[in-house]
Formats: sequence, C-alpha cells, structure tokens
Amino acid sequence: MAKKRKVGNLLALAVLSYLSQRPMHPYELSRTLRDHGDDRSIKFRHGSLYMVVGQLARAGLIVEVETTRQGQLPERTVYGLTDEGRQEQRDWLRELVEEPRHEFLGFVAALSLIGALPPDEAVELLRRRLDRLAGQREETAALIEGTLSSGMPELFVVEEEYRLALLEAEIAFVERLVQRIIDPVTGWRTEWARVHAFYGQGGEPPD
Repeated sequence: MAKKRKVGNLLALAVLSYLSQRPMHPYELSRTLRDHGDDRSIKFRHGSLYMVVGQLARAGLIVEVETTRQGQLPERTVYGLTDEGRQEQRDWLRELVEEPRHEFLGFVAALSLIGALPPDEAVELLRRRLDRLAGQREETAALIEGTLSSGMPELFVVEEEYRLALLEAEIAFVERLVQRIIDPVTGWRTEWARVHAFYGQGGEPPD
C-alpha cells in the first residue's frame, strides 16, 4: 500500500533525487531538471519548484547548507539532503518502481462517457487523436534516436522508451476501437446512433 508522504508532489521526488548527488540551489535544480528532460515527465514551473523546496525544508527532508552570491546576482541558498530525506527518496522511488498505481486519466474518463456523443462525431474525434498520437510517437522516437546517437547510455532514455511503448499501445487500441464502431457487419454505429437519438430527445432508451 502506498505510504502517505510528507510532501507528495512528484517534483519533490525529483528534487530529492538530484540533491542525493550533491547540494544545489533551486535555480540550479531547475536548470538540471530541464537539461535532463525531466520536464517531459514531471510538470513544474520555476515558482512551483521554489514552493516544493520550501515544503521539503519544513518537513526536515532537506536543509540549508550555505548561501552564495555571484556578482550582482541575488543571494542563493544551497540545499542538501538530510538523512531522513535520503531515506525518503529511496523508499519513495522503490515504491513507485514496484507498485502499479491506479491513475485517473482524462481519456479513460472520456471513454466511459463516449456514448453521449453521436458515433460519427466520436469516430472523427478518435481519428484526430490518432493523428496527434502519431506525431507524438515520431517526436519521441526522434528524441530517443538523437540522445543515443550523441553517446548517451540507454539507461538515460528508458522513460522515453516507456512513453513510446504507451503511445504505440494507445494507437493500436484507438485503431481497433474505431474499427469496432464502423465495421459494416459487426460495428456498433447503427445501434449507438439509435440509442443516442432517443437519449438526445429525452425519451426512453430503445428495447
């Protein structure tokens, strides 16, 4: 069972993970996250990063190490992990790797309610989704190829390989779904349209 974390934002896990390498100030953490492409996996902004750093400090998972200044720039506080923070980072990462977690995804919610749309409109929207998914697949595959060709070890693109596998699986699913709707013999389109028409007019569902 997932443990309740003092700071549950996944951005906090990224901060703890990078601070496990060496102390950093928030601006350096932000630059490191972007340089490593983590903004593709973890949603964050500069302001949200500072908020998470503050939460981690109040929770006793990180601590101020020193304050530095370069030229006329504002002072920057450098943070490092506490022993508790290092343990939290390891436990949290192990949990996420080991335990599948149910996630409430927008597309899954849409599929559960898709019958509220006319079938022809649903098919058109699904085909547009396929176009967008194909674009994301090409982008992700190019990113993997470019990263590996630069000499980076495969370990550093595993999250992109997982993303690519998910895209390919979703494309295959949506293609099958469209075919199940439009198939002239076994497709759902005719009955779907009939049921939708009854509901749309406020009537009772057909027998």
